[in-house]
Amino acid sequence: MGVIRLKNIRIYAYHGCMVEEGKIGSDYRVDLSVKSDLSKSAQTDHLPDTVDYVHLNSIVKAEMAIRSKLLEVVAKRILDRIMRELPLVKQAKVSIAKINPPIGGNVAMVTIEMSQKRKA
Repeated sequence: MGVIRLKNIRIYAYHGCMVEEGKIGSDYRVDLSVKSDLSKSAQTDHLPDTVDYVHLNSIVKAEMAIRSKLLEVVAKRILDRIMRELPLVKQAKVSIAKINPPIGGNVAMVTIEMSQKRKA
């Protein structure tokens, strides 16, 4: 078993419960890790034998572009697509952070984290 991580994917998006957040938008940081058997790709050196991190990044970008009130909804969409589109992934974990959230205080970021395992 191995792990592939995408760290600090920077995205500007329009998530949030306030109307202003949908108009103004915010900076987000997404971190993603997936567990998969990497032993075959380590031997063959062929992209189809591993989890393509370009595909992972495109899933994150596409789902972050769809406005949602809650980051939990975005995280669930990301995880569902990974499990649907990348059969080699056994488990995935995503964290989404809103940078400088509008919560009336000096808070650097608010982060949610969710994970999902492939059903046997």
